[in-house]
Amino acid sequence: MTIQIIETDAPVPQEARGATVALGNFDGVHLGHAAVVRTAHAARPGAPLAVLTFEPHPREYFRPDDPPFRLTLLAEKAAALEELHVGWLFPLRFDYKFSQQPAEHFVRAMLHERLGASHLVCGADFAFGHRRGGDVPFLAAQAEALGIGLSIAPALSDSTGPISSTRIRRLLQDGYPERANALLGRPWTIRATVAHGDKRGRTIGFPTANLPLGRHLEPARGVYAVTVRLPDGAAHNGVANIGLRPTVSDSLESRLEAHIFDFAGDLYDQEIAVSLQHFIRGEQKFPSFEVLRRQIETDAAVARQLLTGSPS
Repeated sequence: MTIQIIETDAPVPQEARGATVALGNFDGVHLGHAAVVRTAHAARPGAPLAVLTFEPHPREYFRPDDPPFRLTLLAEKAAALEELHVGWLFPLRFDYKFSQQPAEHFVRAMLHERLGASHLVCGADFAFGHRRGGDVPFLAAQAEALGIGLSIAPALSDSTGPISSTRIRRLLQDGYPERANALLGRPWTIRATVAHGDKRGRTIGFPTANLPLGRHLEPARGVYAVTVRLPDGAAHNGVANIGLRPTVSDSLESRLEAHIFDFAGDLYDQEIAVSLQHFIRGEQKFPSFEVLRRQIETDAAVARQLLTGSPS
């Protein structure tokens, strides 16, 4: 089943009512989040499986001047949840009005009356409502009074500690996409619309698809071996740079530039997904465009070898 996204003001389809609803931000949809979804399915295998999350992330709302930190925006989040067989995604609009609502209103008006949830699942640290006035014991009491089941999913850990979005962000910012991907259960992906750039790459045989990072976390600046999913679903290997491009630009805004191997075509204004597989080197400024060109050739060869085992 293709996941259905039901926005805050849209009617809830009858077939989605009575769902088991997993609650949380689900930023990254990592292995810990997958465990929450599995707990939800196991609680009531015959019920529709849904996730309720918040858009924007509450941290974005309360701290708008912070650097972007999101691992997954809505489209990528939905795609990851669909892989976990979630049928319904409810991205609840997080704004001033919602932030002022008491915790009891969220349970009764949203979970019970609007969604008709039959069962709820969350982590032990889930908190909600005005000034985070609702916690798991509060939710348990409210759910019981309304005849709604509740399961608490235990935190998932490995030898290093709990698997969390914060930990994954740190790994990406430190230049360890392989370790971050292991905790995500899939490659970390930036999904965005291809924008026009300065078109320098095509003059040296390395045309690039340029993606703004937008609200995505900025990982370590530098060059990566990547895989790219095109609008038609085709997957290609490639090499990408994330950063300020100090050799050719004075820009203060980082962006992602991906050269897609074995592809020729126009991707402008189309949405593609670029997945970071391996970190090759940090960003640096070169003395000339020619030196940069030679380095790109080397980077491309390294990326091919990392992704396929062959430099050709």
